[in-house]
Amino acid sequence: MCEFETGIMTAADVDAVCAIEEATFARPWSRASIENELTNSCARYVVLRRSGETVGYAGMWLVIDEAHVTNVAIRKDLRGQGLGEKLMRALIQLAADSGMIWMTLEVRRSNAAAQGLYRKLGFVDVGWRKRYYEDNGEDALLMGLEHLPEGHPENDPFAVFEEE
Repeated sequence: MCEFETGIMTAADVDAVCAIEEATFARPWSRASIENELTNSCARYVVLRRSGETVGYAGMWLVIDEAHVTNVAIRKDLRGQGLGEKLMRALIQLAADSGMIWMTLEVRRSNAAAQGLYRKLGFVDVGWRKRYYEDNGEDALLMGLEHLPEGHPENDPFAVFEEE
């Protein structure tokens, strides 16, 4: 069986991420938007690869001390195997390594599977956003993760350390 590995998203992942995005979301991000995230200093994206092929991705924006999850998606034929959890755990650790102290996200009120995963990871309901999703006006449940794991700044691939 092929092992799944997480890593930081690079330009080489963009084609696969775009394909996953388009197959997953009713209003997918454009290729230009995804490419722009690679140079956005406030954005961090991880991917899930199997035998070098990108099969999932998750992203977040870092704002002061909060990591806000933007998108999470696994290729449709690989869902239901715990890969979303693996991807989210990598994103949560990257947030901690980047110095964030909490994490938030929105999820469709109808997406019980995703809500179950987020609760398993320690997220709690903190509110809702009325008519958040433009495609059908569905409400979003706002969830937060207050306790991130111990951060290891030396593992943050984006960290810049000053020489003394």
